[in-house]
Amino acid sequence: MKYQYCIVSRWRNRKQVEELTQQIRKKNKTVYSFIEGDGANYALKDSEQKYEPEEFMKKYESIPDWKNDPRVSEIFKIDMDALKNSENVILLLPAGKSAHIEAGAAYGLGKKCIVIGEQKETESLYLIFDEFYTTSDDFIQSLN
Repeated sequence: MKYQYCIVSRWRNRKQVEELTQQIRKKNKTVYSFIEGDGANYALKDSEQKYEPEEFMKKYESIPDWKNDPRVSEIFKIDMDALKNSENVILLLPAGKSAHIEAGAAYGLGKKCIVIGEQKETESLYLIFDEFYTTSDDFIQSLN
């Protein structure tokens, strides 16, 4: 599937990602949200929201031999396919290491990169971003 937007952030930001996803869809735009995984039913998804985000991430971050875990490989493939199939990539702050790696990959793929949130310190590599918004509402207002 092709998307107009792909949101990358951290799982601990789950609520903000869900809200932004819904706001974008209300503007009749297509969006990939890693929270939903494009309907994928991988074992590490927590689609029933049994865990608080922090508890879920502690479980995820402690997977033994994660480099060889097929569940982690599946998530990687789904998320990378979404990046490749999106016109624009949104980094929603605060974001962790993986989201920043995804933003760098998107830049390398020639995608338009957008950041939402406050970046308080000087960060030269944030110059990969084409657009900067302080809040999700500011970004949503910019959509036609």
